[in-house]
Amino acid sequence: MAGSRGGGSGAGVPAVPLAPADYRTLSQFRYLLQRFLAFSQDAARDAGLTPRQHQALLAIKGFPQPESVTIHDLAERLGIRHHSAVELVDRLVEAGLVRRAADAADGRRVLLRLTPAAERRLAALSAAHLQELQRLRPALQEILAAID
Repeated sequence: MAGSRGGGSGAGVPAVPLAPADYRTLSQFRYLLQRFLAFSQDAARDAGLTPRQHQALLAIKGFPQPESVTIHDLAERLGIRHHSAVELVDRLVEAGLVRRAADAADGRRVLLRLTPAAERRLAALSAAHLQELQRLRPALQEILAAID
């Protein structure tokens, strides 16, 4: 965005006034994000999951160290409180999508593992999400080019 490189936190007045094109770029970006999120929520529901359950499965599978994901890690990744993550994991365990496992190195830690059923559902959902991102790619690239 041509005029928005002020260096503030986003809450204050920019050092340089924003151009109309900056607002159009931001508006288009938010629109595309909203479309992608709506697609994601619908796809999760079509797969028999809540959007939050889908997010949890993806967070566990995509964690940088997937063999050591804890409820604390999941809560942080999803931006929710610890007790909310515990409730979410309880529901995922009941649904046969996640299992808890004791950490062999530290018996006090509980690690989260996806079940084969979760792996299958997540693979199908993730393939659909990647296709949607590929569909949105030209518009996203246009936005990224506009902020260079």
